[in-house]
Amino acid sequence: MSVRDFTPDEASVADQLTKLKAAAGSHSPSLLTLREQLPHLDIAVDACFISNPYATQLFLDHLQRELIDTGAIRDVLEFYPSQNEVIAELLASQLGIGPESLFVGNGAIEIIQALIHNVARRRVLVTLPTFSSYYEFAAGRVEVAFHTLSKDDEFRLDPEEYLARVREVEPDMVVLINPNNPDGSYLPHGDLLLILDGLPPEVTAVVDESFIHFAFEDLNLDIRSVIPECEHHPNLVVVKSMSKDFGIAGIRAGYAVMHPDRVGDLLRNGYLWNSNGLAEYFFRLYCRADFLESYDLVRKQYILETQLFYRQLAKVPGTRTYPSMANFALVEILDGVSADLVTQHLLVRHGVYVRTCSDKIGLDGEFLRVASRGLRDNQRIIDALGDVLGTG
Repeated sequence: MSVRDFTPDEASVADQLTKLKAAAGSHSPSLLTLREQLPHLDIAVDACFISNPYATQLFLDHLQRELIDTGAIRDVLEFYPSQNEVIAELLASQLGIGPESLFVGNGAIEIIQALIHNVARRRVLVTLPTFSSYYEFAAGRVEVAFHTLSKDDEFRLDPEEYLARVREVEPDMVVLINPNNPDGSYLPHGDLLLILDGLPPEVTAVVDESFIHFAFEDLNLDIRSVIPECEHHPNLVVVKSMSKDFGIAGIRAGYAVMHPDRVGDLLRNGYLWNSNGLAEYFFRLYCRADFLESYDLVRKQYILETQLFYRQLAKVPGTRTYPSMANFALVEILDGVSADLVTQHLLVRHGVYVRTCSDKIGLDGEFLRVASRGLRDNQRIIDALGDVLGTG
């Protein structure tokens, strides 16, 4: 199997893409960056950004009716938003926890950095492959140990093997993303409880549930969060980004549930006014029963369409799609074809933007991370991938 050569004009664009990716480091250039730097590139599908487009539209509909049409947007932009503890008190009632256990962040990335810099003391155990910020923020501050998942086991995490690794490296913090990024593997609720119960009490367990709204263990597609376990495990910290399930990365909204002492420590370290007005509007919307009822409908619709997408994606010759309970799938490109090259061809020739995983440590092979973007766009992704690989 081979990928067709670029024309000279296409090769020039591909070269610019390579430079933009290098400048972005361990992350991908944003869609805005690509549009600014490559204005003639027609980007039809952003399958790099991982979010539920139906939930984004739901939020925008409320924003239009309640803030823009009424003129109330001026107050949101002109006046200071509420302080962290005020927003936490609102959100805590919806989550069914005490506000003293809730820390609101300027996106989950701020919370991740705060935890690594303020809670980790000696050594962090990180599972690979993973979201790179968990080990990048630790660099130069604490040691990082890894527990590498195998593609031969479809990146499944075995609780007993994991606890054995904990005993071996003796970390004071462990990090688990569930479902995991970038492969989408899911640790069932019962297995996660086995790990939490088996950890030494002095080990802080950070469970990142940024993609939990896309995972399910029953036909009702119910969400199985470990937030209730914080009451029984004082060293458990549950991190939640709101950008993945609600598609609102631009307003920077996230939260973490943890022991009140830790919340107090963080608030004393400069996180008083770290939410903007639009983020506060979203959190207030998130606490409303009418919004959540509508959201749950589009959440379940999106899950069903996403799982259908993965079954279709798995049929593309020359690839292997790994099981995923997130809103993205990890796709291995077989037969020695470069993932970077496939990524460039998808974007230059078809306007389909996917995430190359060539910079992800812990992956042995050529991989793409492909986000689910709704029925029509998902079909465009499949058609484009088949064409680029010469199988369409």
